[in-house]
Amino acid sequence: MTGNHKDSTLTRRRALAVTGGTVAAGGLAVAGYQSAFADTAADAEASVSASATSTSTSSSCMTLMTSVTEGPYYLDGALVRKDITEGKSGVPLTLRLTVVDATDGCTPVSGAAVEIWHCDAWGYYSGYTTANPGGSAPAESEDGSTADDDTYLRGYQVANANGVVKFETIFPGWYTPRTCHIHLKVHTGGQKEDGTYEGGKVNYTGQLFFPDDIAEEIFTLEPYSRHSGSYTTLDNDMVYDGGGTASGLLTLKAVHKADPSKGYKGSITLGVDPDAENTGAGGGGGGTPPSGGAPTGTPPSGAPSASASS
Repeated sequence: MTGNHKDSTLTRRRALAVTGGTVAAGGLAVAGYQSAFADTAADAEASVSASATSTSTSSSCMTLMTSVTEGPYYLDGALVRKDITEGKSGVPLTLRLTVVDATDGCTPVSGAAVEIWHCDAWGYYSGYTTANPGGSAPAESEDGSTADDDTYLRGYQVANANGVVKFETIFPGWYTPRTCHIHLKVHTGGQKEDGTYEGGKVNYTGQLFFPDDIAEEIFTLEPYSRHSGSYTTLDNDMVYDGGGTASGLLTLKAVHKADPSKGYKGSITLGVDPDAENTGAGGGGGGTPPSGGAPTGTPPSGAPSASASS
């Protein structure tokens, strides 16, 4: 399951300065598959311009979505990298996330750092691999003594001039009692240093979600199918509030319609207030697995300490 991990053990980082109250951030529907996954700068610019034009007429960035909890599995000091898999097996997922300023006509937020983290195909998070994902799942690693040294499925990307970041990862699995999801934070004002992102402030803390029909089809495939149990649908999730794109529901496009194992491309636009600051303690529970209270895993040796703010 774990594959051949790259040597990405982190050194201890100072925690990012994150103070102040919860901030609301906007989510915009992405207009069309071509604009969502335009590979050229010209196409991306055209997409952003079209979005800015359409939203300026209404003087808003559509519906604003409220920040939610960062959950119990956050680790400071994730690496700046596009591919965050570290050899993890699963259905490929390419994410294209666009950050715009909801207070200024949805203009792109160039230089914003988008941080994501999520569980593997069996519901395990790097740094917390002894936390039971619920149901019946294989052990995360044959060598339990080193399992928590991995940093898989965590990373930053810094937005280009169009406010766009891209990640290469895998479709997340699930753990009890949560639906399939990806955590994210949007940072501004910091800079890349020693392979990670330092300083600045967090403008938004949220979670991305997946349509039930696609998630449930993925979970019938290897290696996901080796995790059995009761999967929580969107309607029964403690965090997702049913608001669609404005609540973090991704727009997904299959790479090959007849073969879901080939992967998906996911996109969403995040409207943030670059002047606001967010604590990561928004609404909704973090969803601690059924093995007990706080996560039982230990952060990677010599790595930054974990934040357990569920």
